[in-house]
Amino acid sequence: MSENTERFTGRVKDYERYRLRYPKEIVEILVARCGLRLDHLVADVGAGTGMLAELFLEHGNAVIAIEPNDEMREACERLASAWPGLMVKKATAEDTGLEDGSVDFLAVGRAFHWFNVAKAAKEFRRILRAGGWVVIASNSRVREDSPMSLAYEDLLREHGTDYEANQERYESIGRVTQFFAGGELFREEIYGEQRLTLEELVGQTQSLSVTPEPGHAKYEGMQEALRAFFAKRQVDGIVGMKTVCRVACGRFAS
Repeated sequence: MSENTERFTGRVKDYERYRLRYPKEIVEILVARCGLRLDHLVADVGAGTGMLAELFLEHGNAVIAIEPNDEMREACERLASAWPGLMVKKATAEDTGLEDGSVDFLAVGRAFHWFNVAKAAKEFRRILRAGGWVVIASNSRVREDSPMSLAYEDLLREHGTDYEANQERYESIGRVTQFFAGGELFREEIYGEQRLTLEELVGQTQSLSVTPEPGHAKYEGMQEALRAFFAKRQVDGIVGMKTVCRVACGRFAS
């Protein structure tokens, strides 16, 4: 777990500033289909800087943010200064340190593909109250819908550090299905578009765990490739990239 936990060390500034935010429709789905109420306690597991937690806080829920990476957790703690309903805890998905049956909803964002799925499922079953829901939201660019998106994938594959080795991780539909095997599961997709300047494209790319950091042998090659990618596809200083938030909501078999 330590290697996965540390993948985002040194990337928090770019992550906070440039990462794609979660759509507010996530909470609307949970209210309509899962009965989310203001008095429900939510645990955001693998919370990172707190982007998903903030949606629940804005709705009025109290949130416990579980984050093992020190730099990510420090950013989340800064968020807690503005939201009294947020508690931030150093722990992992596999060992949250929360009490048995203590939370009503478990929320997981872009961290799910780094979990040990079997151990996390056991832990989630332990800490969820009876009938509690798990929501898993993957929020990213659409990867294969256009020549532009395919070109960006090629760029990451060629100039990233280990994108090819981790690409299968990011396709987590099968693992999510297995996570709730024998239980209840439904899915929603929320589509959008982000419009990025060169600075935003570079910053968002640098926030990815597979992007070489300054000083790495592949760093300059990545920067040059990003500038060329942008120059070829920008219109009035902007590139548009389609996005999709895939929301999976499930309950474990009793």
